[in-house]
Amino acid sequence: MMAFQIFTKSANVLGLMITLLIAPSATYAQSPLVIEVGNFSVATERDILPPDWKPLTFKKIERHTIYSLVRDQGTLVVKAVAEASASGLIREIQINPKEFPIVQWRWKVNNVLRKGDVHRKEGDDYPARLYITFEYNAGKLSLFERTKYEMVRLFYGQYPPLNAINYIWESHAPKGTMVPNPYTRRVMMVVVESGLEKVNQWVEEERNIYEDYRRAFGEEPPMISGVAIMTDTDNTRETAVAYYGDILLKKMEKRMPGRYFFSSWQSSFFLTFFIRNNKIKLANFW
Repeated sequence: MMAFQIFTKSANVLGLMITLLIAPSATYAQSPLVIEVGNFSVATERDILPPDWKPLTFKKIERHTIYSLVRDQGTLVVKAVAEASASGLIREIQINPKEFPIVQWRWKVNNVLRKGDVHRKEGDDYPARLYITFEYNAGKLSLFERTKYEMVRLFYGQYPPLNAINYIWESHAPKGTMVPNPYTRRVMMVVVESGLEKVNQWVEEERNIYEDYRRAFGEEPPMISGVAIMTDTDNTRETAVAYYGDILLKKMEKRMPGRYFFSSWQSSFFLTFFIRNNKIKLANFW
C-alpha cells in the first residue's frame, strides 16, 4: 500500500493528517493559561457544527458518521452516530505542545465494538477517538520519506503533518497500551479507555501530549497542527454512538514549594473576610 493513497480507508489516518493542514491554521500569539480548542458547550442548538470545526470525509467511503450538537445533562455536546461508516470533525490550530502540554476532554460511548482491535487493520475502528497531529519537519525524514511528502505538497499545496497521536476508546486492549497504527507507524495509538466498564457514563480524560509524544516517537515534538474527533465503524461494519464534550489544552500547572495547589478542574478558590478593630482581614486565600 502506498503511504499517501489518502482517499481509501486503508490510508484514512494519513488522509486525516493531510486534511488538517489544507486550510490555514489558527495561531495563538498571546499566551493564555487555557486554549479552548473544542468549546462545544457554548455553541447554540441552531449551529449545525461547532464553531471552527468542519467535516472530514474520505472520497471512497460513501457512508459517513453523523455528527450533531445535542444537549446532554443540560450541556451542549457533539453526538456521533456511526453505522458501518467513517468520517470525523477537525479543527486546524497551531499550538506549542511544550507550552501547552496538557489536553483535557470528556467523552461518553454507548457501546464498544465486538470486532475492534487496535493491532489489526480489520479492527481499526473505535467508538471514540481524539487525534492530535504535528507539523511537518523535513529534518526528521529520510530521503525517501521527504520525496513522498514533497509529492503530497505538490498535489495539495501543503505538507501533511509529520506524526500524530490518537487517543482511543478500545474494545479489548488494556488502558495504557501504546502501539503504532496498523496502517502507518507515524500514528501512535494510545488506549485511554477500554471495554464496557464505563459505557454510558461521562468520563473525564487528561493526557500530557508532550510526554506522550516523546514516549511514542523518542524525540521532541514539533508544533501541534490540528485536533480531530472521529467515531468510525466502516471496517467492523458495526454501529457506535459517542458523545464528545469540550476539549482544552492547558499549560503545566506550577507548584510552589511549601504551598498547596489546586487545579481549576478539581477545586474552587474561596476568600473569607471578617472585620476586627475596623480592619478588613483576609482569613483564607488559596
